[in-house]
Amino acid sequence: MLWFYLLVPSMMLFLWYALRRKQRAMEAFGESELMAKLSATVNHNARRIKLLLIVTSVALLTTALARPQFGTRVETVRREGQDIVVALDLSASMLAEDIAPNRLEKAKHSVGTLIRRLEGDRIGLVAFAGDAFVQSPLTLDYGAATLFLNSMSTELMPVQGTNLAEALRVSVESFEAGEQQHRILIVITDGEDHEGEIDAAVESAVEAGIRIYTVGVGSPDGVPIPEFDSRGNRAGYKRDENGEVVTTRLDEVTLERIARETGGRYLRATPGENELDRLAEEIGEMAGREFEARQVTQFEEQFQIFLGFALVLLFAETLIPERRRQSETWTGRFK
Repeated sequence: MLWFYLLVPSMMLFLWYALRRKQRAMEAFGESELMAKLSATVNHNARRIKLLLIVTSVALLTTALARPQFGTRVETVRREGQDIVVALDLSASMLAEDIAPNRLEKAKHSVGTLIRRLEGDRIGLVAFAGDAFVQSPLTLDYGAATLFLNSMSTELMPVQGTNLAEALRVSVESFEAGEQQHRILIVITDGEDHEGEIDAAVESAVEAGIRIYTVGVGSPDGVPIPEFDSRGNRAGYKRDENGEVVTTRLDEVTLERIARETGGRYLRATPGENELDRLAEEIGEMAGREFEARQVTQFEEQFQIFLGFALVLLFAETLIPERRRQSETWTGRFK
């Protein structure tokens, strides 16, 4: 905004040039004595003062736009929110295309939308299939969490399958020890658990005070699992030992039970991602824990002082008349 100060010398130069042209035009229009009589009521000093007030107002308005700050105050800034861990299913069944473009890409996009809507909450990521591991620990750095999310794929998992129990166990352990409140676990999966032992994992989550929200991705109807070659081209569909096409279906019953027993809620993934919007709103309404409190020095905004002076000068400029009162009236002739 300080570049607008260049308007001040530019205006002064322009006004000087305009006055010079006006003076020359007056000299060319008529004799100097006649023009002096005709313009006797013009207050040239008042005109100069009005122009000076306008130029000064521009300088003051530029200063106000630059938002000058002086004088300080100390504020305590607190950051509050929930601890949120998202467990994302990276099993081969998540490549099924019953939801565009496929289950996994849809799930990653939904998690990215959730991260962008968080305000002050810590976010962590857990990847799971036949095994599970922490992809990103709890953090307030949403940019870093998004980078870790974008790198998640089925190729990260050395053991395929879907082990929900292991995913819950690793997710529970990723929360900090001691705190028993403000903990949320979001499990995004097609729900096909191939290992069992979910009951013990759910019980440990309840004991740790963790509320689990489950998000089902896919269709309850069986759909085939595509396979791809080294170039990423589709090479057919996954088949079992007998050569039959393997199908995968969303297991909503298991996901609903996990959510119900931990005080959470089951949500079905939709193309419009309304379920994540509702979940983000629900998380935002919850009372959070304090993650950080620090004192910062804030400078006081003082733009209003310069803005006020500028407005006063502009108002004063309108009150100054360009012509003076004259008691004598000229009625004679020029000689």
